[in-house]
Amino acid sequence: MLVDRGCGGFGVVGAGLIGGKRSEALVKLGCQPKAVYDPDGARAERLAASLGAVSTNGVSELLEAVGDDGIVVVATTHDALAPVAAHAIRAGFNVLIEKPGAIDLRSVDDLMQAAESANSYVQVGFNHRFHPAVRMARDDLQRGILGLPILVRATYGHGGRQGYESEWRFRKELSGGGELLDQGTHLIDLVNFLLEGSVEHVYSSLASLYWRGTVEDNAFLHLREPRREVEVWLHASWTEWRNKFLFEVFCERGKLVVEGLGGSYGPETYRVFEMVDGIGPPVIRSTEFPPGDASWLEESGDFIRGIGGGVALGAKLNDARRVLAIVARAYEQ
Repeated sequence: MLVDRGCGGFGVVGAGLIGGKRSEALVKLGCQPKAVYDPDGARAERLAASLGAVSTNGVSELLEAVGDDGIVVVATTHDALAPVAAHAIRAGFNVLIEKPGAIDLRSVDDLMQAAESANSYVQVGFNHRFHPAVRMARDDLQRGILGLPILVRATYGHGGRQGYESEWRFRKELSGGGELLDQGTHLIDLVNFLLEGSVEHVYSSLASLYWRGTVEDNAFLHLREPRREVEVWLHASWTEWRNKFLFEVFCERGKLVVEGLGGSYGPETYRVFEMVDGIGPPVIRSTEFPPGDASWLEESGDFIRGIGGGVALGAKLNDARRVLAIVARAYEQ
């Protein structure tokens, strides 16, 4: 899939796993890699070499290397997301910021102010919106095939890895929080995306059950979508010893289920449980998607369509703010 509008040169700030994934997607779309910056110079040089780009000594140098009408991907630790993105926005670049978009609510508000005064297109990388099973669920909810939604229940988690407690996510000054800001924000955004609404905080419980430190390894959320009066129960966990993704939307005449994300999360599947003749055993329709994760490619294509003035379904800064408002309430409680 090639994109012929809005796709010129790009630079990447943050040369970790996600910076690499987003770079790969943009290259597949025909974008030209120009520059990479990371405080870890060796890591930046490795990614730059793999892309045929240059490694720079800072963000300003990267922006110069990208040139006019370029794209900047920001895939840093949470504390640097908003400051780096604001730098690029003020310089006139279109920016794709890795989720959650900022370290906290105040930072995303500052970023929104910067974006309001700039002629730049900004999107936040909640890539789970672009998994095919999620898109099918959204289409079916819009068509109302099972009636109105009444309840959402979702679980997302992994078990960390050896030495996980020594990584940046456990340094609160860099991460801003634990599993709630990590996988929990994906879940909150997906609820808003699928229900086409904005959830409100009812109750939350955060715990450090295994990974002892200053951030939570489990987050339990009770939310509510007021427009449709949908109850929402979410659990994000770093003690889900076998990787798991399960998202269920219960409706008046059955439920829609997205399970797995491919890879270590198991095959991505979409199932519809439809109550055909009132209460009783449902008719089940199931779709399993081939291996691989195309969400990065689909989201990047959506971002470029947005730059070109097309309809884009990716998360914007106001979507990130809605998510971070829930996170703020949970951390205050």
